[in-house]
Amino acid sequence: MIGANNDAGICGFRWLACSRLVLCNSSDNSCSQPNTTCVQHPECNDLPVCYPFTMTDQSICPPMKNESNLKWKQNAITVAGGNGEGQQLNQLDRPFGIFIDKNKNIFIADNSNHRIVEWKYNAKEGQIIAGGNGQGNQMNQLKYPTEMIVDQQNHSIIIADNGNRRVIQWVNQTQQILIHNIDCYGLAMDKHGFLYVSDWIKGEVRQWKMGEYNNEGIVVAGGNGIGSQLNQFNTSTFIFVDEEQSVYVSDSNNNRVMKWRKDAKEGTVVAGGNGHGENLNQLYPLGVIVDDLGQIYVADFGNHRIMRWCEGKEEGEIIVGGNGLGDQSNQLYNPHGLSFDDERNLYVVDVPNSRIQKFELIL
Repeated sequence: MIGANNDAGICGFRWLACSRLVLCNSSDNSCSQPNTTCVQHPECNDLPVCYPFTMTDQSICPPMKNESNLKWKQNAITVAGGNGEGQQLNQLDRPFGIFIDKNKNIFIADNSNHRIVEWKYNAKEGQIIAGGNGQGNQMNQLKYPTEMIVDQQNHSIIIADNGNRRVIQWVNQTQQILIHNIDCYGLAMDKHGFLYVSDWIKGEVRQWKMGEYNNEGIVVAGGNGIGSQLNQFNTSTFIFVDEEQSVYVSDSNNNRVMKWRKDAKEGTVVAGGNGHGENLNQLYPLGVIVDDLGQIYVADFGNHRIMRWCEGKEEGEIIVGGNGLGDQSNQLYNPHGLSFDDERNLYVVDVPNSRIQKFELIL
């Protein structure tokens, strides 16, 4: 705590994103926000930030769980779908991407139903919020969407409309094509308002400033043709962008996850890279997310499991799944998208099972 005697500190949840914290007043290190205190946060920049009292807890000090060793229950709860393939509101058909909001509502790219659906927390069925008007290329239609970004404050959804080779935005049922003629697959947005789109055919990731889509964007990863060199991809699918604007790319057909630092000319292998197989140093990656400690979580599509990799390690560890393909609560079948909620529960898109599985954090 800034200004406290004897280096007094607080116990808080480290996974509160730095981008959500306001800087302290520079003149006197005070906080104008109510119910906050000025701290030097170890995960944020050199300037002190205002930390909310609601995210501090004496009961977790000192036995707070080590985030590098978090574990999840191995039997999942089905929180969306799970009623067979279909187009009813309680069904999904080969879902791909997923987004979880702060209220644990689930947004799903329902790929083969050509729609985006939202399942409210604990709901028995979803509601269509984009598409759902049959497969097609009209403005109110989608074709095999793979991923979406949800901005609830603006009631906006940005969708990788893969089959139509376009990135389209839905705002209160009004549509606008943001990017034309792109074989889009994964989407990400950073704290500076840049949109990132992976092109799985060209093997590249491009970046656009929000609102400036009348150009071709900037290549920030790949862009050197299809291949297996460190500056190339072979089927760039899901992506994740961290606080430093490093881009993590599932380089699926190279069986590896690549990390491209900002302005880098080539990437580094941070998961896999040892061919396709079921050993702990191998994977076929799709969904990828990275936590505040830089640990990389990967949907290992071909091995029906979710892996955790630490950058620099030779192999990963299985955190859920890995019990053969199937539809039991401890099994997955070709998982795609991944997401955490604010309580670090893990959500997995279980594609041929047409369901979303929630693996609860073991407290």
